[in-house]
Amino acid sequence: MLDIVRLSSQYAVRCMDDADVDAIYDLFLQNEQYFRYCGRQPSRELILSDLHATPPGKPASSKYYVGFYAEDTLVAVMDLIDGYPSDDCAYIGFFMMNGQLQGRQIGSGIIREVCQFLKSAGFTAVRLGIDKGNPQSTHFWKKNGFHVIAEVDRDGWTALVAERALGE
Repeated sequence: MLDIVRLSSQYAVRCMDDADVDAIYDLFLQNEQYFRYCGRQPSRELILSDLHATPPGKPASSKYYVGFYAEDTLVAVMDLIDGYPSDDCAYIGFFMMNGQLQGRQIGSGIIREVCQFLKSAGFTAVRLGIDKGNPQSTHFWKKNGFHVIAEVDRDGWTALVAERALGE
């Protein structure tokens, strides 16, 4: 089990649940470009589904849908899976910033701290999917040390599988 409060020294981190749907939804509404490329529409139903979805074969105990807070402000949300797709790899299923805070290197700082923590917890890599064609997401993840290792089709949606090694 991950000690999620250690994901950031800059922000308070806590697991989010069904009671946080409205706050997450407000954050979703600030990120129109993401939804344009992923082919989904922001909705409370989508959030409720995402809060509880896990990859095949992974128990709910391996999932951490977390919020990063500066006092009462939700700065970012992250869906983090422990030990997926392999025991020594963590998977970021989703990461989204507060739209009013984008462009200030805050997201990169969060990712840097998350990767440092995961390395200290024994993980050797972090993997995620990027919506193919989304220039903002592609630039963000490449800037943060993720390299595309594969391209997969998921029911008409093309994802770029990207990974960052934590060994260095």
